[in-house]
Amino acid sequence: MKKLFIILGVLVALLILIFLLIAVAGGSYNRLVKLSQGVDSQWAQVQNVYQRRADLIPNLVATVSGAANFEKSTLTEITAARASVGQMKLDPNAAPTDPAKLAAFAQAQGQLSSALSRLLVVVERYPELKATENFRELQASLEGAENRISVERRDFNTAVQNYNTAIKSFPAVFYAGALGFSPKPYFAASPGAELPPKVSFDFNSPAATSH
Repeated sequence: MKKLFIILGVLVALLILIFLLIAVAGGSYNRLVKLSQGVDSQWAQVQNVYQRRADLIPNLVATVSGAANFEKSTLTEITAARASVGQMKLDPNAAPTDPAKLAAFAQAQGQLSSALSRLLVVVERYPELKATENFRELQASLEGAENRISVERRDFNTAVQNYNTAIKSFPAVFYAGALGFSPKPYFAASPGAELPPKVSFDFNSPAATSH
């Protein structure tokens, strides 16, 4: 009888241990799902703010092209950069898992940022544009879009860091890969990338002369 009680005690202990392991694994799995969805949600926000900026560009181009003798090459450059961004086909609802694809996306967006900055520098040579209400509204909208891009990229990297840390932590490190939880890439920060491009419309400053 005593031996039977010992066996039953061992079985109960094993059942409790198995239950605890399942509970811990289940809680860890649910946390990974939540963190992964958080990354995807933040990625959607990144896509939204980039799209908001892209949607402003046609109106910007139309507005500044009305200025007499405006440099057509500058307009061509920003139009081409926007078209290049439009060719980057990434799922808007799921964060990319391929670092190369995210890097290509970031590069295309960076080229658009550079083209936009150069366009706005050229615009400063045309003070008559300052008087238009449409241009003033574009100024405020572009400033807001650039600031939001900086914020959403930072928040995306934070979400990715939390997720990547979780899948490499105990106990998820033992099963995360088998269940499809693979590391997600970050936005790579280039020098000065933590700051939004300066959107400046200082028409009182003299235009820089080229040498």
